[in-house]
Amino acid sequence: MPAKDIFHNTVRLALEKDGWLITKDPLYIKVGGSEMYIDLAAEQLIAAQKDNQSIAVEIKSFLQESEMSEFHVALGQFLNYRLALKQTLPNFVLYLAVPTDTYNTFFRRPFIQDALEEYQLKLLIFDPKTEEISSWKP
Repeated sequence: MPAKDIFHNTVRLALEKDGWLITKDPLYIKVGGSEMYIDLAAEQLIAAQKDNQSIAVEIKSFLQESEMSEFHVALGQFLNYRLALKQTLPNFVLYLAVPTDTYNTFFRRPFIQDALEEYQLKLLIFDPKTEEISSWKP
């Protein structure tokens, strides 16, 4: 099993504060002879629709020297995990969790914004200090 990101517990707590029930930590997927571990799986009951919303969350700290290298890894994982979910758990929506300061600097760059749009990455932006979700980006 892979090591947990430095912000793993922070994001878990932020999701719980936001009303999410953590169902897997980590979410194990085996598809096409490959095994993968997505950091978290969570569910939330949407009262108005009487339906469960299920998400999977991959957490990235972006604390290394090269944010671009970390983004390459995160993007590759995101695309592979999304395909694996589509094949095994199609009702799950995948999110990439990133700290607020990283979103406000690195993720605001035009090229990164283009990549987010091109590859349809969904973001969960969290504040590591307050341990709360700042926003969701579709």
